This record gives sequence, C-alpha cells and structure tokens, in this order.
Amino acid sequence: MLQSVVLSGGSGTRLWPLSRQNQPKQFLALLGDRSLYQETVLRASRLPGAEAPVTVCAGDHRFMVGEQLQAVGLANGGILLEPTARNTAPAIAIAALHLLGRDANALMLVLPADHLIEDEAAFRDAVARAVGLADDGWLVTFGIRPDYAETGYGYILGGAPLGDAGFAVARFVEKPDRTTAEEYVAHGGYSWNSGMFLFRAARYLEELQRHAPAIADAARRAYEQSTRDLDFIRIDPDAFAQSPNDSIDYAVMEKTDRAAVVPVSCGWSDIGSWSALWSVAERDADDNRHDGDVMSVDSRGNLVRAAERRMIATLGVDDLVIVDTPDATLVARKDRVQDVKLLVDRMKADARTEHLSHRKVYRPWGSYDSLAVGARFQVKRIVVNPGASLSLQKHAHRAEHWIVVSGVAEVTCDERVFALRENESTFIPRGSVHRLRNNGAEPVELIEVQSGHYLGEDDIVRLEDVYGRS
Repeated sequence: MLQSVVLSGGSGTRLWPLSRQNQPKQFLALLGDRSLYQETVLRASRLPGAEAPVTVCAGDHRFMVGEQLQAVGLANGGILLEPTARNTAPAIAIAALHLLGRDANALMLVLPADHLIEDEAAFRDAVARAVGLADDGWLVTFGIRPDYAETGYGYILGGAPLGDAGFAVARFVEKPDRTTAEEYVAHGGYSWNSGMFLFRAARYLEELQRHAPAIADAARRAYEQSTRDLDFIRIDPDAFAQSPNDSIDYAVMEKTDRAAVVPVSCGWSDIGSWSALWSVAERDADDNRHDGDVMSVDSRGNLVRAAERRMIATLGVDDLVIVDTPDATLVARKDRVQDVKLLVDRMKADARTEHLSHRKVYRPWGSYDSLAVGARFQVKRIVVNPGASLSLQKHAHRAEHWIVVSGVAEVTCDERVFALRENESTFIPRGSVHRLRNNGAEPVELIEVQSGHYLGEDDIVRLEDVYGRS
C-alpha cells in the first residue's frame, strides 16, 4: 500500500494578490477547474495501491481541505492540523507517526500541495522505481531533470548508480547564481530539488532521531498529545512549538548516508511566481495568457487576470503581469515577480489586511463578500450552503438587517424561530442571540447590513457551533 502525505502549509505570497494567507495558492484553481491541492491528491490517488491521502495543514485551512477533498470524491486519510509553522521535517514526522499507528510498514509518498505535474505517466514510473529503493531502506527524493539554468531552485548531484532506479545522493546544493546554474545544467548530473520524497515511515523517523533528535522528540510528544476535533487531528501546540524550525533537507537528507535521488522529466513546476505560471499556461499567438474579460492590442508576452465583472485592456505593453481582484491589483514586470513578497512584507509592516484575505471570505458554512464599508455600517452578500448553519451567536457592538435574495432561511432571534423567504427581511438587535440555518437543497443568498460603532469580525460570541468554533 502507498500512502500519500500532502504538505499544505505554504502561504504562496509570490502569487499575491490572488493568493492570500487565508486562501493560499494550493487552494486556487490557477490552470483549470480544480485547485492545485485537488490535482495533487487526485494524481496521488491514481497511483497503484494508493490509500486515502493524509494532509498536513494549518488549522485555519481545515474546512477548505475537507471541502476540496469532498468535491473530488476522495476519502480523508487524516487531516493533521499544525498549530504553528515549523517547516517540513516536523510536519513529515507527525504524518509518519500517524501512519505507523495504522501500519508498521507504512510507505509514504510526500508531496507538496501546490506543484504542477503535466506528465503523470512519467511521474508514476518514477514512483515505481523509488518504491524498490525505499524497500531497501533508502530515503528517496525526486530530482527534476533541468530544462534550463534556473536560479530559483536548489539542485541535487547524483552519485553512485543504484541499479536502474536512481543514484545515491552525492550532495545537495543551495540555489545557485546564473553562472553556476549553467554549469550544473551542462554537467548533466544535477537535478532540481522538487521537494517530493518516498520512504518507509519508520525509516524516516529512525534517521530523524539520529540526525535531529530534538525534532523527532518534539514531534512524538506533539502527536501523542493530539486531540480529535470533528474530522481533524489537532497537534498539541506546546509540544510542537518546541521543535526546531528545519526542512527535511537540512535535518535529514543532507546528513544521512542513505539518501537516493530518482531523476524524472514530468512537466514539473512549483508555480512559485506569476512568471512560472505564465510559462506553463496555454498562450495565444502573441504569447499572452488572458483569464477573464481581457482586451489586448499590440501587447505581447503578458499574463493578465481580470476580476469578475471588470474588463482589463492593454495597449502597447510587453512582458507584464497584471492581476486584478476586487480589492487589490498587481502590475509588475515579469522579471520582477519573484519580489512580490516584498510588497506583502510592506503590507504587514504597514498593518494592512490585503495580504490576509480576499474581500470574499470562505467559511465552513459558505461565504460572505463585503460589498460596502463605511464609518458605522457594512454591507455583505452572504451565501449559506444547503444543510449548513451559522453559529448561534450574539454581538456586543452592532445590529444587523437581513434581506433574503434567494432560498428560504430558518432564523433564530432570541426566543423566536421563523422562516425568512425571498424578498423578506428581519432585524437582529444588538445583543440578541441569533442564528441562520439553511435546511433546503439550494443555497440561501442574503444581504446583511450591519450598523454600529464597531464592526470587526471579532465582535462575535459563539454560543453553539456545529463546526467546533464555539
């Protein structure tokens, strides 16, 4: 049996403004109808002997993971919630412990949630070759045969051949400068470091204990003290915080004498920037990639994404990235998009919020979109999914007016429980205990008008919540 472990802790800041902290790039549909996370778990599920995927993610993303698994019809092999980011070595360790609780011989395929693989057959063949090495006790990493001199990736030098499957790792090298990268490509023995791995869970923990015992011990304590929360496993925050913040490469792979690399050409990209997305996307005769309502005249080599209900027109511009969302727009040269993170850092320093979430915010019950905000009011468009319910709650500082646009809502307001139908409205006074529920088979859409001297999202006291947030 092959168990995929999907690491979904990244924030994807280089794809701002589409990628935000509360909805990072792995959960976005960048090249089709499915998100990168969904494509990753589906690809893993099609491997021979594959079990339901295990996902390691942040607690804030737990419902997104569950909903996206459900949307593609995949079972949940375990959703492990990292209480804080501690890099890949401890994340993989808690996943290994989770698997060993079910199978002492667990074979784990570790995959980042946000990578693109276009040639699935080549990927499947590489995994098959790696299985034999893992059975012999090797810790296998997958190296991508380089198409060009890339300075944004680490490299792996293959050493002694291991039959026809791969090579012992001679050394890992950090991201090189342009000249060094060209030398690596000309050499022929170097691969890009993909961040994908395959090994027996027990072997990984053995090598982790040998080379990074502080990580191994902290991960073990954190997993042993974990708790169940609905379909999720909450890793103990205090124990996990004691782990050093190290990658699997630094903690294990660069130190063990049992590291192997399986080179593969599979149309791989980590989609680490807007230019990387442009390079793998289908483009028109002028080398432009357009998404949404875009008009282009005498413009070449651009990536343009228009927001819903707004057109973008380009005239006489080349090699630009233009990404429009309802609350933020990025305009950058393609050769500078690796520096988008500098903009995100500036937003953090200036205490702005555009890097945290979109105007449209997803919740386990549906979504809301802030349409207008003033000094003492806010207008939201709220969509509640069939069978879903907001928490039983109250507000200390605001009152709310609800107007149903479509569907039938069940409203609780203090002692009253009543139906609210299309074109009907109700008033929720400040301090009233209230809830909205959708018992129907279609989404309920409503307009909410908030009024008061404070309208922050933290002015919610949850008394009951089916999603465990009270």
